[in-house]
Amino acid sequence: MAGYLSTHVLDTALGRPARGLKIELFRLDANTRSLINTLFTNDDGRTDAPILPAPDFATGIYELVFHVGAYLDATGVAPETPRFLDAVPIRFGMSEESHYHVPLLLSPYGYSTYRGS
Repeated sequence: MAGYLSTHVLDTALGRPARGLKIELFRLDANTRSLINTLFTNDDGRTDAPILPAPDFATGIYELVFHVGAYLDATGVAPETPRFLDAVPIRFGMSEESHYHVPLLLSPYGYSTYRGS
């Protein structure tokens, strides 16, 4: 099976998928951080395509950056200066040709992630 990367964002404070959230994917090589893809979540809190599709997949170290501040602003969460959570980076490794799923469970003052299926 060819490897690929997917994600899913759930707003645990509102109890629904996080729609319209910007996500960036970076690949890290030594001291280089390269932007690979930028996507937005759909009505289901997922991206319409894998954030790293099978033809582009390579093992290595990656970072997803979830731009949660703009999403929280759009949902009416009272703004703070600075906002407690603005950009949430998740750095992880992919060591095998497989499906990696890295979801984000989000609230205005906390988040969690895990390797999903």
